[in-house]
Amino acid sequence: MLLKLFIPFAFGYFLSFLYRVVNVVIAPDLVAEFGLNAAQIGMVSSVYLLTFALCQLPLGILLDRYESRKVSAALLLLAALGAWIFAGASSIEGLLLGRGLIGIGVSACLMAAFTAYANLLPLQKLPLVNGLQLMTGGLGVVAASTPVQWFLSWGDWRLFFQVMALASLLASGLVLTLVPRYVVVVKQQKLSQQLAELWQVIKSPIFYQLAPLSVATQGIFGAFIGLWAGYWLRDYLSLSPAEAAQVLLTMALAMTAGFVLLGWLAGWLQKFGIGAYVVSVGGMLVYLLTQLVIVNEWSQWHHLWWGISGFFGTSGVLMYAYLSQSVPKALVGRVNTSLNLCVFVCAFAGQWGLGMLIDQWPTNAAGVYPQVAYFNAWAWVLGLQALALCWLLYNAVLRQAR
Repeated sequence: MLLKLFIPFAFGYFLSFLYRVVNVVIAPDLVAEFGLNAAQIGMVSSVYLLTFALCQLPLGILLDRYESRKVSAALLLLAALGAWIFAGASSIEGLLLGRGLIGIGVSACLMAAFTAYANLLPLQKLPLVNGLQLMTGGLGVVAASTPVQWFLSWGDWRLFFQVMALASLLASGLVLTLVPRYVVVVKQQKLSQQLAELWQVIKSPIFYQLAPLSVATQGIFGAFIGLWAGYWLRDYLSLSPAEAAQVLLTMALAMTAGFVLLGWLAGWLQKFGIGAYVVSVGGMLVYLLTQLVIVNEWSQWHHLWWGISGFFGTSGVLMYAYLSQSVPKALVGRVNTSLNLCVFVCAFAGQWGLGMLIDQWPTNAAGVYPQVAYFNAWAWVLGLQALALCWLLYNAVLRQAR
């Protein structure tokens, strides 16, 4: 049963991450064909994150009332429709519509899987299966680097999205037909009640003191790996598309390893009284330091530092586990949904906002923005993450003083 349960959800989650980050490779083609500026390509890419985030609250209600396989299979049909619209778009409005539908369509890929696993598998298997599920998302990032670059060497981005539409239809069919059924305990929970619980979570000290750093680092990491990493490598470091794809592949492989190994490390250290909080905050601190190295070009070993960045960029995910352990069981679902919502809103704002900041500088004759545009834009997001770190440390000192 495990394979029949895991493979369909894993394939859907793989596609969701591939959709999420593929613009890092195809963005130059979209810019050239549609004449987009930095703010516009940021919006086209980030609208996925916005619609994804907006789905999180109603998604919680749907997963409570219906089987995960039905919810995920139905939404994946919207992803297929969005990919087909995106492939045939003749204007920026078509790109936005298609990308927005894709975000809605894949919004359940992770949470639906986690819900089904919790209902169908023994508790002792959940950590491993959940970790493997997250790993498949990392494989989606891997596929969005060199493999997509290879595909574009003989096809184009429109053909790629047509293939993705067909793959989404396949994923929908696999989820609906292979995933075992389970009995749903219907929870009569209105949206107003869920919003009230959301506010209860957000206003709790454990959330507003600890979540901002996780939200900031995950959001910026998502904005970076989903679009702007490619621009940084090509425009700021003057790497060729093939060289940039190789560095992105290194980053994606390291990210995949980070999901699995940091989760394992956090679980192992708990035997010695060291919680996921310590691993998460320590990893996020390393991630901030690697950004300083990359932005200031303190090292030319791009594969090394971008690999470290990819590995520790996943550290914020561990905060889900820590926050879940820090609140009553009745609020665990709201904590995860709330944190996920905040992360994707931050990723949307970061991806679009970086484009708006970069767009404050004019392009050269080749349509490339100057290095100072990228440097200043990233200085802003580094400052945002530094403020979140200071907020966490400030509250930690206050807690110790009490």
